[in-house]
Amino acid sequence: MLKSHRQDIEHYWSAAGWWIGLRLSLPILASMVLFGLAVGAAGARAGLSFVENLLMNVFVFAGVSQMVAFEIWPQTFTWGTVATLTLITAIVNSRMFLASASMHVWLAPLPAWQSVPLLYYLTDTSWLVSMRYRADGGRDVAVCASATLLIVLVWLATTVAGYVLGARVGNPRTYGLDLVMPVFFVVMLVPLWNGPRRAIGWGVAGLVALASERLLPGWWFIIIGAVTGAVVGGLLEGRERTAV
Repeated sequence: MLKSHRQDIEHYWSAAGWWIGLRLSLPILASMVLFGLAVGAAGARAGLSFVENLLMNVFVFAGVSQMVAFEIWPQTFTWGTVATLTLITAIVNSRMFLASASMHVWLAPLPAWQSVPLLYYLTDTSWLVSMRYRADGGRDVAVCASATLLIVLVWLATTVAGYVLGARVGNPRTYGLDLVMPVFFVVMLVPLWNGPRRAIGWGVAGLVALASERLLPGWWFIIIGAVTGAVVGGLLEGRERTAV
């Protein structure tokens, strides 16, 4: 469905939008490449076959959740370990519910065969590119589609490369691969900067997560830090709107 460039409709597709999506995605691709290499290498160290690793990255397609899951990947699987991995993956990736909801007004009018693939392969990166474009008044859905497709292709290529190289990486800390995930999210936060007031929630989330990691076993610090930061950010946002 290709429509001409119009600003009086809620959404449209255009050939130019594909190029805009590519251009807006390029600055973030470097961190995506490093992240994909790290996840692919983690899959190799966990003992996945080449096909298993490829299928995980095609159908799960959740880099952060995969990295966390690989950290606790068991040698022997039981129903309990499967349930634990499923729960952790669901919790870590639950942030995408909010990301998807924020795109509802834009994508809801589309037919399912167009909107479902975009939402299924939605990532932090494609969401960031799409929403910043949307915030600037853009309505071309091709921008979102272009960013999503580019990220999928780069992700699959780099996770495959990471898997092939993974057997040669004895200790990921030697090469700094253990820092890829935090560095990736720091890079993601930079375009979201909108003044120090909005950063209060980020800081609270980070401090609470660090404290929880020291005090509690397992991966509870992810949940506690995220929920606390979201609550603080929501309260500050509410006060700001009330003041206006």
